[in-house]
Amino acid sequence: MTGISGLAGAGPVYLIGAGKMGHALAQGWLRGGLPADQLVLVDPQPQAFMTEFAGTNSVRLLDRAPADEPRVLVLAVKPQMMPNVLPELRSIVGRDTLVISIAAGIPIPTLSEGLGTGKVVRTMPNTPAQLGRGITGAVPASGIAAGDRDLANALLKAAGDVLWFEDEGKIDAVTAVSGSGPAYVFHFVEALAEAARHQGFSDEQAMQLARATVIGAAALLESDASPASVLRQNVTSPKGATAAALDVLMGEPGLTDLIDRTVQAARARSEELGRA
Repeated sequence: MTGISGLAGAGPVYLIGAGKMGHALAQGWLRGGLPADQLVLVDPQPQAFMTEFAGTNSVRLLDRAPADEPRVLVLAVKPQMMPNVLPELRSIVGRDTLVISIAAGIPIPTLSEGLGTGKVVRTMPNTPAQLGRGITGAVPASGIAAGDRDLANALLKAAGDVLWFEDEGKIDAVTAVSGSGPAYVFHFVEALAEAARHQGFSDEQAMQLARATVIGAAALLESDASPASVLRQNVTSPKGATAAALDVLMGEPGLTDLIDRTVQAARARSEELGRA
């Protein structure tokens, strides 16, 4: 499998849609060895952080895609924009162009028909990609050659772990679990901080306690390969304060049921976007 070092010869890469996820991926690619002159950012209305990123790293930022054929075309636009974007890009997609989509809900057949190519990989990364700590689910179209899959893997691995699937339906599930997952964690921090405020802590103290708790727990998860259930048990003394708390959190309906319904709602919406 091609490693991250393979990015030195991966371009030119055109990134269509220079939003936060596009920014996260672009950062990972430059860290992974993609030359700045082989990356082209395309966004008619770029946000200030992307304009700054392009200037700092000597990366071209254009309001429309160049007419030249890219080696890789990465679609990072909002799903609702895809019907307008695909016809505009069709003329630059060549025989050797690999298309990678990170748009939620848009199925491979729609992308293939819209761009006139079978060389499509549908993916769903998440925002920790900007730190190289993301995880991406990926599904190749049936016509993808081994070399194109290796190239896609190299680009995606620059942003973190990659899981490959053959069933495209898994991408909607990945969207619901890890694609949207960071937002669930951030909201948990908000909820824990709010509970801390109810215990008499100031806003600053409450947020410091909540953030440090989640960051520290994540560090333990990373450093200890034990199952999460074992790490939970290690913190829980029988009939202690943590056990009393978990009686609430793990009761009925409890957090497990809430998270399951949360993920189901996100998956349903991802599937909806593909039918729009």
